[in-house]
Amino acid sequence: MSQVTAKQVQELRQATGAGMMDAKKALTAADGDFDAAVQALREKGLAKAAGRTDRENAEGLIAIAKNDSAAALVQLKCETDFAAKSDSFIEFAKSLADDVLANGADAINARKAELEDLQITIKENIEVGTVETVDGEFNAYLHGGGRIGVLLQSEGVDAEVLHEVALHCAFAKPRYLTREEVPAEDIEKERAAFLDITKAEGKPEQAWDKIVEGRVNSWLAESVLLEQGVFGEKETVAQKIGSGKITKLVMASIG
Repeated sequence: MSQVTAKQVQELRQATGAGMMDAKKALTAADGDFDAAVQALREKGLAKAAGRTDRENAEGLIAIAKNDSAAALVQLKCETDFAAKSDSFIEFAKSLADDVLANGADAINARKAELEDLQITIKENIEVGTVETVDGEFNAYLHGGGRIGVLLQSEGVDAEVLHEVALHCAFAKPRYLTREEVPAEDIEKERAAFLDITKAEGKPEQAWDKIVEGRVNSWLAESVLLEQGVFGEKETVAQKIGSGKITKLVMASIG
């Protein structure tokens, strides 16, 4: 068995982010073979990473890449704000967005090994969340240093108006573009909750249906972009864009 030197251990640590003892053990087990030691550490790291998948990863970063004809949004999730602010995490999120812009959403699949390596290095449950693109007439807005990302695709909407609507989205956080997009099960879930509330308030039974329907409509108006008042004012988004159309809404947020 060859003698493992301090220089070899240091080089392996720099290449893999492993601790000193782990690096030394891997080199010793690999009889000084650097590549074999790297692979052993990677497999060990992946095994540990697999055990982190049930840990909450509500932190992270949203990256947007764009050119004159299209934009791409990628949400990269992690466990801590500390990890989200690290150079390696930020650079990876931005490179993913650039790759999706150039090659489409499927480009994420080709970066799996890099994602796994980042999980090993940072030692957190890291995963890709929302991945979307828009093209043609669009606006892309990133808020709070990557805490909220908005993509809007439209037809016949003034560019300044579309940007204002994107700013509004970051403020109001709509869940849907139109009522037609709201899943029926979501509406029924809200209706059941409002019925329970109405009963608990002691409202007369003959008024329950009307009260619940009114509350469901209010919930929809708060959740659907086109029905929201711009920045909470009376004018709705639908009124703001006039004869134009917003054809796609992409919202992603951290926290």
